Amino acid sequence: MTAAAQTRTEPKDRYRTRVSPTPQMIDRAEPTVWPSPVVGPFAEQALAAHERDGFVQVPGLLTADEVAGFAAELERLAADPAVRGDERCVVEKTSQQVRSIFEVHRLSAMVARLVADERVAGRARQILGSEVYVHQSRVNYKPGFGGAGFYWHSDFETWHAEDGMPLPRAVSCSISLTDNFAYNGSLMIIPGSHRTFVSCVGETPADHYQSSLREQEIGTPDPDSVSALADERGIALLTGDAGSATFFDSNCMHGSGDNITPFPRSNIFVVFNSVENVCQEPFYAPAPRPDFIGARDFTPVSR
Repeated sequence: MTAAAQTRTEPKDRYRTRVSPTPQMIDRAEPTVWPSPVVGPFAEQALAAHERDGFVQVPGLLTADEVAGFAAELERLAADPAVRGDERCVVEKTSQQVRSIFEVHRLSAMVARLVADERVAGRARQILGSEVYVHQSRVNYKPGFGGAGFYWHSDFETWHAEDGMPLPRAVSCSISLTDNFAYNGSLMIIPGSHRTFVSCVGETPADHYQSSLREQEIGTPDPDSVSALADERGIALLTGDAGSATFFDSNCMHGSGDNITPFPRSNIFVVFNSVENVCQEPFYAPAPRPDFIGARDFTPVSR
């Protein structure tokens, strides 16, 4: 571990992780909806739900025509040999099908326009109470008959440890391009889990991203901590029609199961971080992850 990373293990960091053999559950100090006069598409009731639960759903964020257009764009990207040969493209370990394409807003002008759309970036500004930049963007594909799931995790734990994100002042937006059923590997979130930071066990190895993008092991919570959160707060299964969106806090404990049904799932996923919370040196990793995973360009999303 570098000297810069070692200095971050001082007690002043509230969200210490990957430094102890015993996991800790740490109460969050920061708000979920940050105070600001910013006006946007969310009504006060939706913001209150986001503050309480750590997530809020937006039915019909995209029209049917927009869904069809973006679905075609995802097919184009997945079939492009140049994209598939790029490091930003992640394929399934067994099927070799495309799992994710990162930094997609730089690969697709169509997606870039959506990211900057007031329906998307405007809501992120409301939640974070400031201008925002894109910390990460990607498209996720979960094909039928074998699309792999994502184990329980808090994104902020990874972004803090490996990207140097100081505080959980970031929000993710997942826009569905296919119908999400209860049986095709839909997103699951433990409501209210954003109020508790679960530290993880195991030191971050060099170039951890190369394996974690396919199957994460370091940076995943212990079963007892997940069980404690779920026993207290339950699990929300986020279903909905194509074109719906879910905004969820960076510290939500979430995951999804494998998709063994014939019904594929795909979504556009954008992480917005506050320009007042830009990433520094990693807190608990030898070096920052590549820019296409954790951006070092903090230029605000244009209005």
